[in-house]
Parts: sequence; C-alpha cells; structure tokens
Amino acid sequence: MLHLHRSSRPNLPAVVFLHAIGTSGWMWQEQIEQLTDFDCLIPDLPGHGHSHDVRWRSFEQTADLVAEIIRKSVPSGRAHVVGLSLGAYVGLTLLARHPSVVERAVLSGINVLPLPNRWLIDAAAYAIAPLIKTRLFARLNARTLNIPADRFEAYRQSLQPLSIRDFIGASHDASAFSLPANAAAIQTPTLLVAGEHEHPLILASMARLRQVLPNSQARLAKGVGHAWNGERPDLFAATVKAWCAQRELPDELMNLTMQ
Repeated sequence: MLHLHRSSRPNLPAVVFLHAIGTSGWMWQEQIEQLTDFDCLIPDLPGHGHSHDVRWRSFEQTADLVAEIIRKSVPSGRAHVVGLSLGAYVGLTLLARHPSVVERAVLSGINVLPLPNRWLIDAAAYAIAPLIKTRLFARLNARTLNIPADRFEAYRQSLQPLSIRDFIGASHDASAFSLPANAAAIQTPTLLVAGEHEHPLILASMARLRQVLPNSQARLAKGVGHAWNGERPDLFAATVKAWCAQRELPDELMNLTMQ
C-alpha cells in the first residue's frame, strides 16, 4: 500500500495528486494550501518518499495501487486526478485501466512519442542516480522546480528516502512510454496542459493526445516550463480548481496550436 497524505475533508470532492520522478507528494504543498474546496489525497509513488519500501514495477501496477487508494479512501469511489511528469504517465495509465474511479483528469508534461537516442536517456538516469541525494544535486533540481529558498531543506530531506533502484526503473519506464492501446476509448474529461516553454517533444505529444482522446482539451501556461506548478503555483491551483469544478479555465492558459 502506498503512503498517503490527506487534507482530510471527506465531505468535499476528492482530488488525487501524482508527483514527478525523484520527488514525493511534498511537491504539491502549495497547491494543497490553496485548494481548500477539495479533499486532497497525495500518495508517494513506489520507491519515493514514505513509499520507498514499495518496489517500482511498472506504470500498470502503480496505476492499480492508485485506483485502490481511491476505492478505499473516497466514499464515492471516484476522484479527480492531477499528474505532472511521472505522475501524468501514471494518470494516463489509470484512465486506461480504471476509468470508473476518475471523474476528471489534469495531465501535464507527458510524452507518448518515440524518444530519439533513448539509450542516452537511460544511461543518464544511471549516471545521475548516485548523485540525486547530494546537496548539490538537490539545489540544482530545486532551481528547476522553482522551490522557494525557505522550503529547500524540507525538499532536500524529502529526497533522502528515495530508492535509487526504483528511480532508475521509473526513468526507464518513462522513456519507453507509449499510448495505451485503448486510448481512443478513454471517455474521461481530460485537460492536457504544459508550460509554454516545455520540451518540443512533449508539446507534440499533447497534440497527438488531443487527437486521440475523445473528451480532451489542450492548453499551454504562458511563460513557464515543465515544473510549472512550482513556477506558478497560483495558476496551477486555479487551473485544477476550474477544470474539476467545470468552470471556465484561467485566461493565462493558451489554446495549443495543432500542427
């Protein structure tokens, strides 16, 4: 069973937040503080944070564990799902395997297209892994994630339980990820979103997903990159709130130009 942090508002609509690789549910702190209209559930994914003793085996198994959390922890057995980077891959797999547990989804920073020179990315994961818990690496990554200076130590400490073996395994699976076979049958309302300055391959993937998922929309957040929940926590929270409440999305989100 995955470790679960919860805002404990069981009478409000539930939102499950799925974090990026090499971090933990800690990365959603600023969103949780703002989304007081929801019961926020934040699991640590396998090998990460307080779930470091749960082996990372696959996206499929991880999605099954998240589905189990929703069924056991949410009275209705359904929740909204928000995923960024690794969490978005888990989220899409969840939609494919357990659509009945998801009300609406927000997926950010996901690639479903073949990676050029994938072996280099896998090799980089092996090279980075021994350094990921060091203060230097934590500081560099904190800049990438736009973590405020007063939260750096808490972030660095959150890295220490990370399983290096599972970090490598999750990285390998992410680099090999492709569209689920039943993607065109996914009916869950899904917001595909990314920072305006996201990697071109992820932007192309958004266009591909928009074509395949029958009930999806695609938006770009102005002036930000991959980890935009840290760059613009207010905009990220407003986006989640609007999408889950079926309200108009923030004006700072641009329509994705389909190529």
